[in-house]
Parts: sequence; C-alpha cells; structure tokens
Amino acid sequence: MRLNEHVKLVGNRVLLVPYEASMVPKYHEWMSDATLRDLTASEQLSLEEEYEMQLSWREDNDKLTFIILCAETYERTKDEITAMVGDTNLFIHCDEESGDCVAEAEIMIAAVEARGKGYGREAMLLMLKYAQTQLPLKKFEAKIDIDNAKSIRLFESFQFVEVRRVEVFHEVTFDRAITAAWLAWLDEQVQLKCEHYGAIDKSS
Repeated sequence: MRLNEHVKLVGNRVLLVPYEASMVPKYHEWMSDATLRDLTASEQLSLEEEYEMQLSWREDNDKLTFIILCAETYERTKDEITAMVGDTNLFIHCDEESGDCVAEAEIMIAAVEARGKGYGREAMLLMLKYAQTQLPLKKFEAKIDIDNAKSIRLFESFQFVEVRRVEVFHEVTFDRAITAAWLAWLDEQVQLKCEHYGAIDKSS
C-alpha cells in the first residue's frame, strides 16, 4: 500500500519502517525456516518470488506492511537491515455480511535473539493505532495457528475475542470491533508502552 511508503512509526523499543527491496534478502533468509513458515502459515518462496511479494506489499491497496526494527540496534548502527527483527502486516477486505472494512492483522518476530522482549506487543500497538487513524476500518481480526500460544495470548491481551476455530485448517480466528471504548484503551496502551509514538515522514 502506497499509504505508508514514506512513514516511520516510532516507539520506545521498536521502529516500524516501510518494506524496501533492499530488505528482501534478509527477509527471504528468515522465511527459509520451516518452523517460522508453519507458525505464520506462509509458503516457501524463491528469492525472485520474494521480490515480487515485496512489490505487491508496496503497490496493492489491500495490503499494509511495516518492517520492525530494534530501536537500540538502529540507533547504534544507523542500518535498517542490521536492525530488522520482524514484520507486521494488515490484509484489508470487506466483510461479506456487513460490508464493513476489516483488517486482518499479523505479527512476526523472526530474529530469535529479539523474541521475548516485548517487541511484538509494541509493534502491534503501533500498527493498530496507525491503521485505525488512516483507514476506514470497523474491525480488526487475527487468524492464528492453534498451536501458536504466544500469538494467541498477545491478541487476547489486545482484547480480541475468539469467534471461530477450524480444526481442519488448524486455525483460530479472533475479532476486535473498533469501538469508542476500545479506542480509548488503545490510546492509553500506546501512551504507556510507546511514549515516543509518532509518525515521521522518511522522505523529508
């Protein structure tokens, strides 16, 4: 999505930046891990296909993605590729019954050394806050592998509610309606966890 091609979201421990072509080789290396692909329900792609996917994330109006950087590493190195630890994505679609605009949220901390440090929670808070201010959304949802207990707990902590469990796909779906009460909660969480929150124009 072109919406965020020049946007950097700033938190305390993470930065969210656009997914650039220069980042594809490192991303492709991450996704060579079969366990990571299983947890994220991802297919193994060739490097050429990974570049095509990066371009689709940049161009397609139904996709929004940021690469997650470790803020400390970036501050030390000034190198986005060195600081890469994961990504967060939204797939935008219309609900077939209501016609409402819905965003399916995903989060991945791929770098093993970056797990368990709260980066995923902060990154997802930044993404949720940015998306609800920039897109006409009525609801967020998350589809998670049944065995991915960490992701399930994470989205439950965001007040997402389980609405469907499909054993044949080994998948559980969580929803979060965007209400005034939940937005107040989200703002409070962003202030508590991401006190330096801001959206910066990278092109300037």
